Amino acid sequence: MKTEVFGRDEVTCTLVAHRWLPGVRLQWLLFVRAHAMPTHVLACRPALAAAPARRARATRARVVASAAPPRARPSGSAFRSHRRAGTSLGRTETPGWRKLVAGSPRAVSASAATSEVADATAAPPPILGQILAGITVSLAMVPESLAFTFVAGVSPICGLHAAALMGLTTAVLGAQPGVISGAAGATAVVFAPLVASHGPEYLFAAVLMAGFIQLACGAARLGKLIRLVPNTCMIGFVNGLAVVIGGAQLASFRNLEGAALYTQVALTAITALLIKVLGSKRAAETFWPRQIPAPLAAIVLVTVLANVVAPGAFAAAKTVGDVAAVSGALPAFHLPSVPVNLHTLTVIAPFAASVAAVGLIETLLTQQLVDETTLARTSTHKEVVAQGVGNVVCGVFASMGGCAMIGQSVINVQAGGRTRVAGITCGLAILAYVTFGAAVIERVPIAALVGTMLCLVVDIFDWSSFSRASKIPKTDAAVIALVTIVTVLTNLAVAVFAGVVVSALGFAWKSAKRVEAERVVERDQLDLADVAVYALRGPLFFGSTRAFADAVDALASDESAKRVVLDFTSAKVWDSSALVAVDDAASKIKRGGAVSVTLRGLSPDCATLLEKAGDLVEVRLDDPTYPVAADYSDANLRVASVIKKSFALSMDRERLAPWQEEALKRQTAKRE
Repeated sequence: MKTEVFGRDEVTCTLVAHRWLPGVRLQWLLFVRAHAMPTHVLACRPALAAAPARRARATRARVVASAAPPRARPSGSAFRSHRRAGTSLGRTETPGWRKLVAGSPRAVSASAATSEVADATAAPPPILGQILAGITVSLAMVPESLAFTFVAGVSPICGLHAAALMGLTTAVLGAQPGVISGAAGATAVVFAPLVASHGPEYLFAAVLMAGFIQLACGAARLGKLIRLVPNTCMIGFVNGLAVVIGGAQLASFRNLEGAALYTQVALTAITALLIKVLGSKRAAETFWPRQIPAPLAAIVLVTVLANVVAPGAFAAAKTVGDVAAVSGALPAFHLPSVPVNLHTLTVIAPFAASVAAVGLIETLLTQQLVDETTLARTSTHKEVVAQGVGNVVCGVFASMGGCAMIGQSVINVQAGGRTRVAGITCGLAILAYVTFGAAVIERVPIAALVGTMLCLVVDIFDWSSFSRASKIPKTDAAVIALVTIVTVLTNLAVAVFAGVVVSALGFAWKSAKRVEAERVVERDQLDLADVAVYALRGPLFFGSTRAFADAVDALASDESAKRVVLDFTSAKVWDSSALVAVDDAASKIKRGGAVSVTLRGLSPDCATLLEKAGDLVEVRLDDPTYPVAADYSDANLRVASVIKKSFALSMDRERLAPWQEEALKRQTAKRE
């Protein structure tokens, strides 16, 4: 490993590997290049600076810089790649969203690492940039919220209030500030049948109940279950939502003819072109300030073009006001007007549970994607609690509720939104539009917002999934396609559950084929007889019991040795199905007592739970200790506890338990 240090003072270096410590001020950079391992970057700070307690627990190393010139700096490929990346202590290039979603291994490189450490350790983002990011997101949320109210069958103001309340609540209480919540289409689709059959008051009651369900999930810390969702499901989830968002934008071109259609297409194209030009790296390095998000500038410029510069040419342009009126009042406290009885509970409970599940799944997946982009790992249960509080607030303020919105969250992150200021600004801006800014917002062309969302669709869709389909396992490719299609046809919860089930079955099938058995002959030192050892390898569970039985039967069919040892040192018994298979294998090998069978390398739990072959287990101090996915009776629990405690003792004859005495007699007795 080669290190290059510049600076003359003694510094304390903290190793940061793919997760950066917040608040570390960079004054020197130490580049470490290692072969056959990812590039690591050491963030250094003065040795005399006070360190918080949580940072003091990190691994530290003392590095004393040699006598170098005051302006010495690292040379070689590391520094050149650092300069090529255009990285400075306060200005970095955020990694592309598509690279993070696609999981490209090239995303971690020397230039990316230096960009990440500079971004993570720089000063907090300027407040102006956060405010502008929030305004950008709010403009994109207005037409989406209005469209979702039509899907759910409620008034437009109900969706705008939900967007504001959800956005404000989750921005204040959520774990990931970059996540933007509002009235989402995934929840609106679920509520539509309830509103059609019972009215909006039952919707408010269902939103309130869904919030309490989410609060219970957060208190139970069920957010950690999102770890069970594989990366292929996340790719399918993003691709499916991109298709859904794109389809919703294309719906704005329906029923348009002649000048109206040409105007809509022209303004959409102009908006997309402005976003790509102003958001390019060349524009940021030459004339465009980074603090102003490109989508916001494009929306403002297109609005000015359609209403001020050339109002006659774009008179046929469809605006937000043509979709629905935005003006209204601030949200008012309103308890759902429904009968408080069992019938009401049976009506709203299925919808509330579905909305709670759909909302949490979309929120947690969005949180993971934003975590990858912002290089920060945030608490899942805290985000779940924030979603629950937001829906409870919406339920008592006559709003339709919602969840995290991946499209608006990506816009926020791409616009530079990193703090809670962006989310709070978004919620307050929507309330301002409703109360006194409706006249301005209603003049915004729908095409400007459609162009913004279409650019988002192009950015978040994982286009590399097509080229990688032939390179990744067929199961993974099938899961990506399945989740994408089911997300488009049904809803997100069904799609993710289907993806997890298919992934689990694929993993079980692959693991079941990894069971192997090899026969090795050993010499018994007591009676000088041959001992046949069946060395087993692989996981033993419900899916591999057949392969295990076939492998053992193939070896035992023509066995000539009088003693057989089933060695599980390189295998692991996972569940009760495997225990039954071990019992059956031992019974078959015995052949009515003609062959002596011994089981080796099993954990105490396995030895306790075996019904037929429990007395054949060979006891060793180096045996593994792991639990089994089976039903433990009270007696089994007590015996397993005794065995585990006894394993910690030495094998002194005076300290052996009775069951150990019996096992030792079986092992050392001279065989006939």
